[in-house]
Amino acid sequence: MPDQWLLFLAIGLVAGVMSGMFGIGGGAIIVPALVLLMGFDQTLATGTSLGALLLPVGIFGCIAYYNQGKLKIKPALAVALGLLLASWFGARLALNLPEQVLKQSYGILLLVMAWRYIAPRKWYAEWRGKEVPAPQAEEIDPDSPRVLLTTLAIGLVAGIASGLFGIGGGVVIVPALTMLLHFDQKLATGTSLGALLLPVGLPAVLAYNDVGDVNIGAAAPIAVLLLIGAFFGARITLALPTKTVRRLYGFFLLFVGLRFLLG
Repeated sequence: MPDQWLLFLAIGLVAGVMSGMFGIGGGAIIVPALVLLMGFDQTLATGTSLGALLLPVGIFGCIAYYNQGKLKIKPALAVALGLLLASWFGARLALNLPEQVLKQSYGILLLVMAWRYIAPRKWYAEWRGKEVPAPQAEEIDPDSPRVLLTTLAIGLVAGIASGLFGIGGGVVIVPALTMLLHFDQKLATGTSLGALLLPVGLPAVLAYNDVGDVNIGAAAPIAVLLLIGAFFGARITLALPTKTVRRLYGFFLLFVGLRFLLG
């Protein structure tokens, strides 16, 4: 039993650091870790991950991003609303439909996103010493109807993914914010973490709990270390160049995409 608790704490710490670095909520680490290290089945791991993410585990990370101007409140609330509305539907899909095709489709999507973030051709050009023009900065009005409607739609899609895979939704939110609204990487990460601060996965957790697929004894220690790890992850990201953060995030998406595609 002590060994189990140490593993749960370690999973929470690693997931927390990744959460703070990439605004992902941590479920993309928690779910595969529970399956591979603890022998949980897929739905139990998913429900337990969502249970751990119900607490405001990213609060210290959010404060760090907000103090640096890298968290927009209204877009984060719009994303959170979409997550809250849609996560139950994702959970019902996971509990009632064969998930292999969905998992593989999601894995392919993440691999495409990973390619965009890693940008190997740009990386090769930089390695050869060629000038790569910096992307044009774009002024963002976080209160505009376009931004709020787009972030609501992002939250709905991320909510379905969250309920399906127990991932918190950040692996959808962050790329969508950068690609659709041209948020810079750190702003997208902070805003995603802010959206995930609220208990947006509650409908999905209730659905999993109804069939006994939430392990509270595992979720609690994971949540405690998530809280601590997210702060350190946020500090790491804020100290790194944006280009480095984008590439690290790309490799993270590559890992998660391969896990869903091959798992």
